[in-house]
Amino acid sequence: MAVKTQFSPQQFQEILGRYDLGAFRSAEPVVRGSVQTNYVLHTTSGRYIFRYYENRTRESVLFESSLLQHLTQHGYPCPQPYTDRSGEAVGEYRGKPFLISEFIAGEHLENPGEAGRRLLIQKAAELQKLTRGYRPPYHEYRWNYSPDLCRTLARDAAAHLNTPDAQAKLAWFERALEGLELPAGLPEGICHCDFHFSNILFRDGSFAALLDFDDANYTYLCYDLATLVNPFREGFDWDTWQRFDPREDVFDFRDARWVVREYQRHRPLEQVEREHFFDVYRLSILIDGNWYFARGPASDFYEKRKIDYLDRLGRERFNAEVVGN
Repeated sequence: MAVKTQFSPQQFQEILGRYDLGAFRSAEPVVRGSVQTNYVLHTTSGRYIFRYYENRTRESVLFESSLLQHLTQHGYPCPQPYTDRSGEAVGEYRGKPFLISEFIAGEHLENPGEAGRRLLIQKAAELQKLTRGYRPPYHEYRWNYSPDLCRTLARDAAAHLNTPDAQAKLAWFERALEGLELPAGLPEGICHCDFHFSNILFRDGSFAALLDFDDANYTYLCYDLATLVNPFREGFDWDTWQRFDPREDVFDFRDARWVVREYQRHRPLEQVEREHFFDVYRLSILIDGNWYFARGPASDFYEKRKIDYLDRLGRERFNAEVVGN
């Protein structure tokens, strides 16, 4: 369900009274999305997106508004947030923060094809070029993807489950994190971290906008690239991995190599990124594993199987196959 909090016309009139965006006419809920509440607002001045944050602090949303302002000032295709008459981009209503942003016309494509994938990869690379070393205000209020965050999330999940199996899984996470080689010189900046096509608008065959920066954070610049590649064979997934033998060769690097080549047309990886892409990719698997910490026993679960396959393959072979080292 996209809308978790219902708003009346009178409430929208009250909220819009703080802005110079015209008088309220109507509102319609946005059916896509599963976390925050979104409406399209129709006013006498046009259409706007109202985003009500169900589970984010004001500081976390201030990070997002600053990031969006930075990106739109540099011509990046994403919604521009509007400020109220006091100059504030982040409002608050009934104890929760909200943003009112530009409405961008376009459509979500379930199957954008190769041309759409090329555009997505290009915009991922351009995002990282624009945000290298950029730390928006309040960045510390986001979950900035790192081994330390991953360790904290795993410990919290294990404590919440409070079972011997959860403690065994935590011990596995701890060992896997210790094996990462992520040197201080790895370039950092902002990654979107959710390049699903439901967060992308296309219009007339062009990339219209990247939406939903709910998971954006300050991390290794090539983290977004790591989430876009899949070096595993088609059919190896979270609900099918048990069909494969642990000793089986489950890799197919063709698509992963293509993604990396496309990305580097717009942002060539630095040598240190090329040498440690294996580690950033492993980190992305471990971060994902925290969202599904309770799924599967500690002895054998999806993320563990992926890490085991990668460790058997090795850093040098992986980087050579995917990045071309």
